[in-house]
Amino acid sequence: MSGAVPIRSRVSLATALTWWPAWLLGLLVVCAVFAPWLAPMDPDRQNLLARLKAPGFEARGASYWLGSDELGRDVLSRVIHGARVSIMVAVLSVLLSGIVGVTVGMVAGYLRGWVETVLMRLVDIFLSIPAILLAIITVAVLGPGLVNVVLVLALTRWPRYARVAYGQTLSIADRPFVRLSRAMGASPPRVLFRHILPNISGPLLVVATLEFGLMVLFEAGLSFLGLGVQPPMASWGAMLSVGRNYIATAWWIATFPGLALFLLVLSANMIGDRMSDAIGKGR
Repeated sequence: MSGAVPIRSRVSLATALTWWPAWLLGLLVVCAVFAPWLAPMDPDRQNLLARLKAPGFEARGASYWLGSDELGRDVLSRVIHGARVSIMVAVLSVLLSGIVGVTVGMVAGYLRGWVETVLMRLVDIFLSIPAILLAIITVAVLGPGLVNVVLVLALTRWPRYARVAYGQTLSIADRPFVRLSRAMGASPPRVLFRHILPNISGPLLVVATLEFGLMVLFEAGLSFLGLGVQPPMASWGAMLSVGRNYIATAWWIATFPGLALFLLVLSANMIGDRMSDAIGKGR
């Protein structure tokens, strides 16, 4: 039939649709990177005459597609700039906690002995403290702010990387190619980062992907409590905190940042699950 869709085209379309979380995450990342150019207005510009206006409101030639907040700021612009804050905090905290945790775990699994005992007991101590409680206490001591939030989240989450890296290192530390490298005089750092790390990177990448979504939630939670990114910088958590006071009269203030938060975390978690399944099938 002339109107029939080729089988190969249907398969390609189905494959593309199954990876919609990646497309969605990519779209949110693009919004974060190009926020100053994509946002229709200045996210901090106030207009008290246009406060608490419903989505679609227009004033003086400006359209508030997602409505305005209690200070007359454009919700769409603040959601777009909030994506930049959430993604930047998540990426930096994942990188920092991953570097620390992976290094600690590999060193403990490779050197063994008293080094293993000391490092892994330190990991156990950190894991015994609820992460969100440790984050709240640390931010309360250091003070709120973007840099402190990144440091706090990295401090609370590095033990998870350490656990995974430790277990993976133990599983391959005695393999022939590692023993051969040691016999040829390779230094411990070279063995760890040249031979062991590439072979355990798959599980660590899955952990990092899942941690990315969790970091977004933690940042939003701290901002919701007033301990994260401080005004006037746009943050989804802070918008949710303000929006709860107007949920009956201005539902859009909390709904749209909450929806963006949900979609970002959902896409990151689904990508992590897909990667985990792919690594499991490849073994």
